[in-house]
Amino acid sequence: MEAVIAVVALLFVLFVVLGAYATVKVVGAAKRRVDETITHARRTVEDGTLRAKSFAQPGAAGELAQLRLKLRTSMRATQDALHAGVTEDESLKESLGLFQRLSAHGHELDAEMRRLESEPDRATLAERLPDLRERTGRVVQSADALRWAARDRARRFAADDLDTLSEQIDLEAGALRHWQTTESASASASSSSSPSSSPTPPSKRPAATPPPWPAAPATEAAGTGEQTWPDTPQSQRAEEPTRPAISPAAPRPTYPWQKKPRPESTT
Repeated sequence: MEAVIAVVALLFVLFVVLGAYATVKVVGAAKRRVDETITHARRTVEDGTLRAKSFAQPGAAGELAQLRLKLRTSMRATQDALHAGVTEDESLKESLGLFQRLSAHGHELDAEMRRLESEPDRATLAERLPDLRERTGRVVQSADALRWAARDRARRFAADDLDTLSEQIDLEAGALRHWQTTESASASASSSSSPSSSPTPPSKRPAATPPPWPAAPATEAAGTGEQTWPDTPQSQRAEEPTRPAISPAAPRPTYPWQKKPRPESTT
């Protein structure tokens, strides 16, 4: 009984722990989703504000907003491209590590330009602007290089895979149409065997070998010393006696009631 109670208590504790773990995971996922939504909304609002400042504010303040918008757009596009490509290509992990180092410089530059937006001294801002422009260009150029290299690599892999797939499909199509391959091979073989100038006339068939003469019988050849040939229908007809064409009439029988023939008178 005590063992049953211990097993039930252990199962209850296990269910409680699993439920608490599942609750923590669900709450954490929901919190991350909310944070992502808030971050995306804040980023959208900030980008809209920068775009509005770049058009509304003239001079150094407007150019500073353009630099921030250019930097943020390039870094965000490169980040999305690398994170999407690393799931399919493991070699992009090194590129992602380089981007993280570049991203640190980008965040530092963006924070510096954000602080300069509230700078009341426009002359100092104008003096700092060439350096900010040069640093922003270098960061954006490096980010663009990573992004386009990752895209070119993905496109190259897709092209190679398409070429391989096309070759396999061509081989499979040729195997399915095997009769065409056989007919073309026989046609090419016949065309290569015949000369191109003029067709060779067919050779005459050799004459059939005549049958041998029959051998003479050994018994007759030993007695007469002459060669004899087996009887043929012509020889048999030659040995038969000549028969008259019409058989002579048989003599008539004489009966007693017939008169004797009167001898002819000589007078």
